[in-house]
Amino acid sequence: MGRTDYVDDPDAPSANSVVPSVVAVVTDNGGRVLLIHKTDNNLWALPGGGHEIGESIAETVVREVKEETGYDVVVERVTGLYTNPRHVMAYDDGEVRQQFSIAFRAKVIGGEARTSSESKAVRWVDPAELQGLDLHPSMRLRIQHALEDRDTPYIG
Repeated sequence: MGRTDYVDDPDAPSANSVVPSVVAVVTDNGGRVLLIHKTDNNLWALPGGGHEIGESIAETVVREVKEETGYDVVVERVTGLYTNPRHVMAYDDGEVRQQFSIAFRAKVIGGEARTSSESKAVRWVDPAELQGLDLHPSMRLRIQHALEDRDTPYIG
């Protein structure tokens, strides 16, 4: 299913749903960030996805990272809450979702890289290389906040 992101776009369609979701900022010992090349919007992104009934939010992080990258992780902390009502994602099926994303730091404890139906590539990226990748501005912001090692999570 395809997706189009709109941020501060007066021509964006109106949201018709809100789904709590997560992203994981996973770094290795060298400080590289784990990214996926998404199949739905053809952009590089942090692994993540929607929260499902019956799981804790930490379980959502662990499940989504495993599904999209092949890696097993443990959640370390929250780095930000992103709820910009001017950021909507329009899907091919007519859903227009208002952003509601919780960003977490996580570390790898096992597994190995593999792609999925949601990720056509899995890659460790040095932060200095991020400028050269096609990343949505919202992903850049989440990575920036997580790598700043803030004392408190971003709330916005």
